[in-house]
Amino acid sequence: MKHTLLIVPGLGDSTTGHWQDNWLQHFPNTKKVVQNNWNQPQLQDWLKNLDATINSIETPVVIVAHSLAVSLVTHWSQQNDTSKIAGALLVAPADVESSKHTPEETWNFAPIPLNKLNYPSIVISSSNDPYISVERAEFLANKWESLFYNVGPKGHLNFESQLGLWEEGQQILESLLQSITK
Repeated sequence: MKHTLLIVPGLGDSTTGHWQDNWLQHFPNTKKVVQNNWNQPQLQDWLKNLDATINSIETPVVIVAHSLAVSLVTHWSQQNDTSKIAGALLVAPADVESSKHTPEETWNFAPIPLNKLNYPSIVISSSNDPYISVERAEFLANKWESLFYNVGPKGHLNFESQLGLWEEGQQILESLLQSITK
């Protein structure tokens, strides 16, 4: 069964040099959610764009979300039919409930839904992510009934982390894809 990888960037977009942008260029059958305002995100606007993008895809969808987009995806999953979602890779969730960890423009994405996700998922976090503690990321993964990977001290797993094509992330994605096709 053919899947579409859906790249869902967070605050500020995942532009040139970010592993999400590299994956968009590297993998066939990949699409990206485009938001109208990357720097002043509004949950309802972002939800509409995510929903419209998912509805435009005819194959099963594997979500690849980063940072603020992880909260976006969990909100969307609570409000919509998720039968088209084959799985999700949820990378470096941002703790939008914590003023210590996230900027004010992201707080309208709180509270983070804690319901079990209705599809296989993996949460990946770094042990020194400035936008969430590794304990909080693991707590969220447990609530969502997601597998959890701590990839060590690699920051926010964003442009500054200089991950290139992020081979480690690709291996984790491959494990998710294998679990979906079994």
